Amino acid sequence: MNQLQLPDYLVFLLYFVAVTGYGYWIYNRKRKSEIDSRDFFLAEGSLTWWAIGASLIASNISAEQFIGMSGSGFAMGLAISSYEWMAAATLIVVAIFFLPIYLKNKIYTMPQFLSQRFSPLVATIMAVFWLLVYVFVNLAAILHLGALAIETISGLDYMVCLFALAVFAIFITLGGMKVIGYTDVLQVAVLVLGGLATTYLALDLVAQKLGGGDVWGALSFIKQDASDHFHMILNKGQMMMPDGKGGEVDAYQTLPGLAVLVGAMWIANLSYWGCNQYITQRALGADLNTARTGLLFAAFLKMLMPVIVVLPGIAAYVLYKNGIFQQEMTVGLEMADGTVKQVVRSDKAYPVLLNLLPVGLKGLSFAALTAAIVASLAGKANSISTIFTFDLYKKYFNKEASEKNMVFTGRLVVVVSMAIAILTAPQLKRFDQAFQFIQDFTGLISPGVMAIFLLGMFWRRASGFSALVAALCTLPLGLAFNEWMPGIPFLHRMGYVFLLLIAIMVVISLIKPRKDGEGEVEVDQSMFGVSPGFTVGAVLITGMLISLYTVFW
Repeated sequence: MNQLQLPDYLVFLLYFVAVTGYGYWIYNRKRKSEIDSRDFFLAEGSLTWWAIGASLIASNISAEQFIGMSGSGFAMGLAISSYEWMAAATLIVVAIFFLPIYLKNKIYTMPQFLSQRFSPLVATIMAVFWLLVYVFVNLAAILHLGALAIETISGLDYMVCLFALAVFAIFITLGGMKVIGYTDVLQVAVLVLGGLATTYLALDLVAQKLGGGDVWGALSFIKQDASDHFHMILNKGQMMMPDGKGGEVDAYQTLPGLAVLVGAMWIANLSYWGCNQYITQRALGADLNTARTGLLFAAFLKMLMPVIVVLPGIAAYVLYKNGIFQQEMTVGLEMADGTVKQVVRSDKAYPVLLNLLPVGLKGLSFAALTAAIVASLAGKANSISTIFTFDLYKKYFNKEASEKNMVFTGRLVVVVSMAIAILTAPQLKRFDQAFQFIQDFTGLISPGVMAIFLLGMFWRRASGFSALVAALCTLPLGLAFNEWMPGIPFLHRMGYVFLLLIAIMVVISLIKPRKDGEGEVEVDQSMFGVSPGFTVGAVLITGMLISLYTVFW
């Protein structure tokens, strides 16, 4: 039954009042007497390590993780957790090697780094490209998938959900990065508590319906009953999963074996966590030790995420396999011959589980999902306004813009970008798998972003012209490899494009060397030293990863 009861609404109202009230209190308590653009966009020096870490996770986790990754847990099992657990390892790498370069060179936006290291032209091209992708793809998609998820759970109209999410996110975003950062702490707390409650009750349902005694016994039962769902490294043909169209597809195409450990998974993760304004912005206004500790905290939270977003999907698979809510997990699909075939839709796993929750706890899980969506919307909108204000407005439209004017422009961009997303989001209904389309599109540009940033940071001879060529070739090469190698897993194709772009940049830089004084960023070995506390945390996470991949190989 897709309806919330009065106690559910009361729980959700408590969450809404807590977040908005706390955000308003933070805004009044920490605002400066004079408006400062860097303080508004970056919360310069104001965010603590725990606010940075929580904000990173809140910005990252949204409806696509709850719905999409739970569906992948249903379809292919624990293997999808590589996206979360390898992200923890990536955060450590970014904290050690990327952050010091950004902070030492006073980088506030990703296009600013490209301008300083390569050329203003490269920076402007990428700034415009990032803005288009952030507004028309990412922001619209978060809004669309979030509205769909809430519509499914609550029974509210899609457009009502769309507007409510957008207005809630605008309210948070207009307060600036400090409000976003500190309210994200509450958002993550709700997200984790609500997510764990859903996981607990999913396991409890397994215990009640299928045996196992208690939750821990149910976990053991799931591991035995769906042993094929507890492997992290997949081989060809090892795991066939439903494609939502009545057939099956090899999960190896999504997660091709060792590529998740030593292959192109690193390209996707480093591009997302290390070269993405949406993510890195949380740390750019802090000192190095605070920023690094924040990223380490985010890495520990990442280790927890599969329990919240993947394990419920596996529990749903076991319940479905044993004849429970099979009707809820299937939809009628009209075939070519006119007949209707019942097919499994794995992305229904999480909404189905939520609708089985008792009154009150359903409201908590609903609040958790809303928290994830709103935090992601606020983070993305803030990054859009930052890039536009610093890299386009200040540079080309109003070079003498005052601090007050830049903050006003940033707030206006937040409202305008959200309005565009509201108009764009319903159009995504035309895509059968909007989330997969977004992932594929983002994957087309990740190799180019990673090649440009890596050589820009760690190879002094990389020239601005080589970066320009790589930026222009990224999308055409990605599309070409998709045509040339349709049967090759997408991660492998990403790897091939990345290596080709690296080769192109190296050859061009050797043929046409960088001019003296062209594109300088300060990089030296001493920047990469870490504190003993950070080392201990990094070793703990590495040890956990080695243990998990050993046990669930």
